[in-house]
Amino acid sequence: MPVIFENLAWPEIADLRDKNGGLLLLPLGATEQHGPHLPVAMDTLLAEAVCHAASDATGVPVMSALRYTVSQGHTAKWPGTFSLRHETFISVLNEIADWAVATGWKRLLLINSHFGNDASARVAVDQIRLRHLGKLQIGLHHVFQLTPEIWAAYTQDAADLHANRAETSLMLHLYPDLVHQDRLAMADDPDRTGSTVFSYPVSQTSLNGVTGFPSQSTAAEGAQLFNEMVHALTSIVERAAIEEPPLAEREWINSVPSGLGR
Repeated sequence: MPVIFENLAWPEIADLRDKNGGLLLLPLGATEQHGPHLPVAMDTLLAEAVCHAASDATGVPVMSALRYTVSQGHTAKWPGTFSLRHETFISVLNEIADWAVATGWKRLLLINSHFGNDASARVAVDQIRLRHLGKLQIGLHHVFQLTPEIWAAYTQDAADLHANRAETSLMLHLYPDLVHQDRLAMADDPDRTGSTVFSYPVSQTSLNGVTGFPSQSTAAEGAQLFNEMVHALTSIVERAAIEEPPLAEREWINSVPSGLGR
């Protein structure tokens, strides 16, 4: 069974700090339109599912997923998207890390399933690793880039993908009742960004919020892809529970000037 942080009382939580190197998993999802056929919680549901499976295999606790993150690139063209500002999301991650340190945790892995979170999450990781140097080890991993094979599956029908074949296959496997399968045949919308010079929000590149070909999706493909994600993340979590900095503490303990890290 996965270890769900929010379902525990504090004595059980206190005991967990002494296991697996004091490691926590924090899923990063989103609330945003996912075409006419997928639920707006798609990214959150996937992040939770992969983290829960890895927790089941390792015993590392999973925190509540962040459901409102950075989705501004989807604009207000289609209803369903709710986004934080980039700086708000960065602050949220910093404050969660501060509380992790204050309550005795030693390691925190951010497990992200939404492309739009990448830049802000990397800024937060850079700030956190400096401010809590020697107190908290922090890392960021994207479920869609855990291995080259997973990334290839994601991008097989679109480079600037969204609600495409891979994402739809995953949902057909995990939550088939939430997929409007009667809309799949009409949901396809090609990637129009292959030769562009500038960066564009989805409102300027997609007619229906999709980029890719969800009509090609299958539950069997989703099951295979999900299993690959779980296997890869489980391996990462096992390594994270015991990994130490490459250099001894004496080499870096005084390396952060006062006031830096945020």
